[in-house]
Amino acid sequence: MSRFTLNNKYKAVVIGGSAGSFQGIVKILSHLPPDFPLPIIMCLHRLKHVRNGFVEALSIKSIMEVTEPYDKENIKKGKVYLAPANYHLCIELGHYFSLSTEEMINNSRPAIDLTLSTAAYVYRDKLIGILLSGANRDGGLGMKYIKDRGGLTIVQDPQECMIDTMPNAALSATTIDYVLKVDEIVDFFTELNKQYK
Repeated sequence: MSRFTLNNKYKAVVIGGSAGSFQGIVKILSHLPPDFPLPIIMCLHRLKHVRNGFVEALSIKSIMEVTEPYDKENIKKGKVYLAPANYHLCIELGHYFSLSTEEMINNSRPAIDLTLSTAAYVYRDKLIGILLSGANRDGGLGMKYIKDRGGLTIVQDPQECMIDTMPNAALSATTIDYVLKVDEIVDFFTELNKQYK
């Protein structure tokens, strides 16, 4: 019996993370079902002056292809997208990306709050939001937007996090549906995939 209450209404997954999240992301991507049907949109804090290597490192481990979207690129099922270094990544009505170099939010560009909140606006109750380890509060408000619009919210268990500021910010901002260790998030993706068979 699954511990998760799921259905096949979801249309996208958005994941935020910062310091300490890389290993968790690698584990999740390396255990994804190869036919996972939803787009996975990742906004991870990264060094703005290091443009190469990060996508490649994730792609080596990932079951699905990892790409950095370009401005106005349409969001497609079964792909993993990573916010480019030093660009805010927003999701627009019509299911496409927009990139901007506007001011930093929470001292970050890309800002997780911005990606999560724009995704919540577009996908509403058909969005799953996941927030992993991180050293600042970016993502907390974004998770509240997802919850307020009827989406499903998951944070990495703060006790497992290398730095627990980010998941704790979400837990203090809203009621989170599931607090999970990374291995349990992997199980969640497996269970979710079964809903689309």
